Amino acid sequence: MKRIAQFLSICLNVSFVMLLAGSISVFAQGKDRANEIKSDIATLYARDPLAQSFCFRDGNYGRVFQDGATRNRCSDIDFSGYKPDNFCVGVEGGRQGIIVDLGTPDNLQQKYGYEETVGKGQGFASIRVRDGKVFVLHELRSQKLQELRETALLFQAPSTSLSSVPVRLGHIYLMRLTDSNDQGFELIVKLLVIAHTPDESVTIRWQVL
Repeated sequence: MKRIAQFLSICLNVSFVMLLAGSISVFAQGKDRANEIKSDIATLYARDPLAQSFCFRDGNYGRVFQDGATRNRCSDIDFSGYKPDNFCVGVEGGRQGIIVDLGTPDNLQQKYGYEETVGKGQGFASIRVRDGKVFVLHELRSQKLQELRETALLFQAPSTSLSSVPVRLGHIYLMRLTDSNDQGFELIVKLLVIAHTPDESVTIRWQVL
């Protein structure tokens, strides 16, 4: 009987440890999922009332159908809803937006003189934000950076809540959102237009900075 009791005690302890480990694993996976969407590909559709806009904070479309109506959920960027075939930012609540067109990867490489590779993705990949400044690649091997001249444009105080630019195939964009009601809010995203059917749809490669 003593041995049976000891065996049952060991089994219960093992089961408890496994259950605890499983719970920790699920919790960790949940946290990872909540934080993992920082870069992806998305397609926006001009004629879709939900998929005209997009939320970079969770990687989903910005509007929903609710109670028989179309309602805003989280619209960080809009395509064609406010201005035909344009990106618009700063379109909800107290949000204020700025969006800057940096041109094509070729334009960016020629302007800043760094070495490109096959696929011409080095410039886009290297764009990052540090201490209120935007940087782009300067030297490929050392990964040395240089400040982007468009930093001042991105960090200027927005004159209006809404900012728009035409959508152009192959162009790289930088956008920045702030909030007049929340001084601590800031969202900076880089975009690359990888497909575009004028007045119908646009597909972007995006990354939160």
